[in-house]
Amino acid sequence: MKNKSILVTGGAGFIGSHLTKRLLSLNAKVSVVVKYKSIIDSVRLSSVWEDVAIIEADLRNIDSLRQLKNQSYDIIFHLAAYNHVGDSFLHVNEALISNAVSTANLLEFAPEYGRFVYLSSSEVYGYQDSVPFHEDLIPHPISPYSIGKYAGELYSRMKRHQTNKPIVCVRPFNTFGPYQSERAVIPELIIKSLRNVPIETTEGNQTREFNYVDNIIDGFIAVAKVEPLPGQIINIGSKQEITICDLVRKIHKLSDSKSELRIGSLPYRPTEIWRMYADNTMAEKILDWKPRISFEEGLERTIDWFRKYHSVFYNTSSPLNHL
Repeated sequence: MKNKSILVTGGAGFIGSHLTKRLLSLNAKVSVVVKYKSIIDSVRLSSVWEDVAIIEADLRNIDSLRQLKNQSYDIIFHLAAYNHVGDSFLHVNEALISNAVSTANLLEFAPEYGRFVYLSSSEVYGYQDSVPFHEDLIPHPISPYSIGKYAGELYSRMKRHQTNKPIVCVRPFNTFGPYQSERAVIPELIIKSLRNVPIETTEGNQTREFNYVDNIIDGFIAVAKVEPLPGQIINIGSKQEITICDLVRKIHKLSDSKSELRIGSLPYRPTEIWRMYADNTMAEKILDWKPRISFEEGLERTIDWFRKYHSVFYNTSSPLNHL
């Protein structure tokens, strides 16, 4: 990555900010697309704000892309998206435009690039009759979020076929780590555990896999470097599943929490997927990639980070609350 010119859309997001920092550590020249050119709105990038080129743009608006017209990049990582599965049912139009139309806009009006990496989602698999999920399965997305992500994937693949440009799609599975929003399940459980407030869940028999963010970033870097450019979709995942009830108990224990566990107090979602985890054979074969940080170690690192976060944002004596 040394001296490579790289554009990251959604670079102020949870995964995007980790990718941006990793690229900088590899001596890449990084430009980041954010919706607002403000460090307050992009706090995850605060430690590297002066080290990246900040581009304020809304990919839903074609006019925003004019400023990229005369630029060129060795690699574009497209991460910008509407990213909450549940809330996408409340914001259908925003989810579809942000995930599908924005991707089409970027591909149609993108600057010159040597490689375009589209970050799809494991959510596109939806209902399947078997696990683990492998890349040859026919997607059956079941939320506005996943339909938008799948549409962006289809547009990317169409554009590669039409133009023969170097475009590749990957499907990362559930990711967790420092700086993740509390709207995601692991940060939500950690914060509730640290605050010792009751934790309400379903019976939690459904399974998911969770990947520490550094492992996922390793996969993205591998995709950007591998030759020749893969022509197929590639899963980035650990091939390990855990029931949600076991996840709750594990986080509760590692957090030394006194929270009351109310497992079974919530109903299952009507659209519940009962088992969901990756077949990562193709990533191992094509990218020479596999997770290097175990789930347990990643969870311990994440809990340690959220302890510090908790001491700043939830402590009434914190300097943050007296500015």
